[in-house]
Amino acid sequence: MSEREKRALIVAGGWEGHEPRQCAELFAGVLGADGFEVAVSDTLDAYLDPGLGEIDLIVPVWTQSEISNEQLRGLLDAIAAGTGIAGWHGGMADSFRTSTEYQFMVGGQWVAHPGNIIDYTVQITNHDDPITAGIDDFAMHSEQYYLHVDPSNEVLATTTFSGEHAPWVAGCVMPVVWKRRWGQGRVFYCSLGHVAADFDVPEARELVRRGMAWAARA
Repeated sequence: MSEREKRALIVAGGWEGHEPRQCAELFAGVLGADGFEVAVSDTLDAYLDPGLGEIDLIVPVWTQSEISNEQLRGLLDAIAAGTGIAGWHGGMADSFRTSTEYQFMVGGQWVAHPGNIIDYTVQITNHDDPITAGIDDFAMHSEQYYLHVDPSNEVLATTTFSGEHAPWVAGCVMPVVWKRRWGQGRVFYCSLGHVAADFDVPEARELVRRGMAWAARA
């Protein structure tokens, strides 16, 4: 019997500035090309589906907004039972600002992007992990995310703040890509991707592609 096709659910909405629909369309195509059966939802009620735990991968693209206790419980319980979750930028780490349990699962929370759209470098810090193997340091022209991060994260890439726009954080090394666990589920996060065009940078797109593949239920 052949292995069944993996199933992914993209949940897109919230603040329009992060282009949730465009990003959902982009990565639905990426996942489809990698052999996933992909569904896209525009409501957080997707997390209430009793079959959510049968999904192999959830990709949240939902900035700010609020999540109900029931929706959050459905999401976190599915991940804890083995459903993977993978996301980027504010679509995962600037969601549901009052929900600390959600932030605990993600492993970080956005707090600032000094200078707004600027030039910065992403440094690969783990060249052996399959998510980052063969990818060199690369340049971005976008928001450089300053996050409050969980020290239990397994960090794969970082960026260093110059201090030009916030002198008090000069030299601060900030995680850009990490992975972690939530119960039996795998959690992947990448801070790149303010808008869909950011993923025209091949390294940024490839990191998220590989991160989604890693996070999906083994």
